[in-house]
Amino acid sequence: MDTMRERFVDVTTRLLDEDPRLAVVLADITAAAFEPARERHPDRVVNVGIREQLLIGAAGGLALSGMRPITHTFASFLVERPFEQLKLSLVHQGVGAVLVSAGGSYDNPAAGRTHMSPGDVALLDTLPDWTVHVPGHPEEAEQLLRHAVADGDRNVYVRLSSHQNAAPVPVEPGRFATVRTGSRGVVLAVGPMLDAVLAATEGLDVTVLYAATVRPFDTAGLRAALGERTDVVLVEPYLEGTSANEAHAALADHSHRVLALGVPRGEHRHYGSMAEHLAAYGLDAASLKERIATFLW
Repeated sequence: MDTMRERFVDVTTRLLDEDPRLAVVLADITAAAFEPARERHPDRVVNVGIREQLLIGAAGGLALSGMRPITHTFASFLVERPFEQLKLSLVHQGVGAVLVSAGGSYDNPAAGRTHMSPGDVALLDTLPDWTVHVPGHPEEAEQLLRHAVADGDRNVYVRLSSHQNAAPVPVEPGRFATVRTGSRGVVLAVGPMLDAVLAATEGLDVTVLYAATVRPFDTAGLRAALGERTDVVLVEPYLEGTSANEAHAALADHSHRVLALGVPRGEHRHYGSMAEHLAAYGLDAASLKERIATFLW
């Protein structure tokens, strides 16, 4: 199986051949993989070097000229470092771009804290009108990327990770998918957390929803999945509580409880493998089973 990042390069290279309005702006990361595309489209594949503020500024300029820019680097360099440019060059100017990240929350732990970005989606939540896709499989990443490119002139964030599920889910952008039904509450698994959630809830009488799009939040889908028990567990691959306010707002007219699971708040100074990070944060299947069962029962 290819990775989400490999699929992104392949699909975007083909889209550049098909759509003359499309441009790709890079900041060194993955630039070598886009070299064949740059040779064919030297005016529409731009590498600004390790200048992430310029990355977003250039995207804003391209969007103002009528282009549909795709920007790409690690999440910490795409959202956190150039945040002021996201606010001004895109949102304040009233133009849109497609931001495609790599690295997730802790894909490359050996690189240290500089390459970790569990707070990226929460940070984007401070800006208005963003669409946020969190695919859990390369097939979903391709579908959501194509949707993002064609999504008018909206600002769209596609969060890619090497952490992925074994199989894709048939996803509809903006809608939660029902993977399993039950009566004792709803567990919402976001992107690459689905496999662990399915293992953790095996034998439990709960509904499992799957979200590959988290913004806008599918309020109708969550409400439709609830039975008599209005208990919701959120399992997100980034900062815990990121979608808690969205869930509370969706159920504002119901008495309800929400348990938000994700990367805990705090400064993380010890780095290990992906599996070690998941276990340390209580996001492996065994830990999730205990935390979910304790909350719902």
